[in-house]
Amino acid sequence: MSTEDGTKVAALLQDRLNALNDLHLTLKHIHWNVVGPNFISVHEMLDPQVEAVRGFADEVAERIATLGGSAKGTPGTIVNERKWDDYSIGRAPAIDHLGALDLVYTGVISDHRNAIEETGDVDPVTEDLLIGQSGQLELFHWFVRAHLENAGGQLSTAGASSEKEAADKA
Repeated sequence: MSTEDGTKVAALLQDRLNALNDLHLTLKHIHWNVVGPNFISVHEMLDPQVEAVRGFADEVAERIATLGGSAKGTPGTIVNERKWDDYSIGRAPAIDHLGALDLVYTGVISDHRNAIEETGDVDPVTEDLLIGQSGQLELFHWFVRAHLENAGGQLSTAGASSEKEAADKA
């Protein structure tokens, strides 16, 4: 791979690193702030997701370093470079958080898939890394959505365009 391509892939990965760092912090925030009848099941469901996403961030950061870049993992980097708003739900019932988390996962997975497309022809190693992570993220997303679906497979959050709206619809 050329130095120029490596620099481009590392920049793309920095965006994924920011998203993964933000996601693991958001998952932990939900873990601490979930209440209500489904508290324990959601509380315990989130810890393995937090650990896996932290691991994904480490893999991405190490790939950036392998490509000759410098992975930026500071809070300021996340805030300054992200293209999304901060998670907007505080202490709330489990179903509200799951409704909002549905949208969070949708965004992260969509952006991961875009990154897969952008790296495919240039760097199959990075493409493979992101494909593996996407599979796990989609599994976690399914766990969340299972709480939001009716028997017919319809989501209570369908059509929501913000975390607060999704939480209200959940």
